[in-house]
Amino acid sequence: MARKLIETIADSTLFLREWFVNPQRTGAVAPSSPKLAAAMARWLPHDPESFVLELGPGTGAVTAALLKRGLREDRLVAIEHNPTLAKLLRKRFPRAHIITGDAWQLDELLRGQPVPIPSVGAVISSLPLLNFPKEQVAALAQKIHSILGPRGCWVQYTYQIGKSRRRGADAFRLLASQIIWLNLPPARVSVYQK
Repeated sequence: MARKLIETIADSTLFLREWFVNPQRTGAVAPSSPKLAAAMARWLPHDPESFVLELGPGTGAVTAALLKRGLREDRLVAIEHNPTLAKLLRKRFPRAHIITGDAWQLDELLRGQPVPIPSVGAVISSLPLLNFPKEQVAALAQKIHSILGPRGCWVQYTYQIGKSRRRGADAFRLLASQIIWLNLPPARVSVYQK
């Protein structure tokens, strides 16, 4: 229990430091809460052989929830822009495919893997999409749509908790939406289906 508390404090400190360095890319002042992480993880694909792509995993709060929910670590592909956080993730999740890179280049990054990954069953995103121009978000959404397998889901959270349609989601069907109050700050998890 004490070890988990120390890890949580260390993660929060690291996250806050990285936010100060680049608030647009980090997007949050603290890692996702266990409630938010669990709400995102419940949308794993039913096929245990499917890959899951995580965008912006940070210190791995959602990553840990995905694995706890049953995702095999070798089926997780995570793209983290911050090299410090990517290094931490490689240490914590040694069998996962942790890629240091830009999520907006996800198609090239997945094709460039030793064994290329042509499609994924779900995209779990913690990217701060409101920090980017609409055109840039639309381009990312198109890439997510292209990489998802049939009936695949894009799970995205935002701190804008109003019910307005999320940017970039026009080519998707809204499957579910839920506010997670026990998060700093509260967040809305939206699930879109291809």
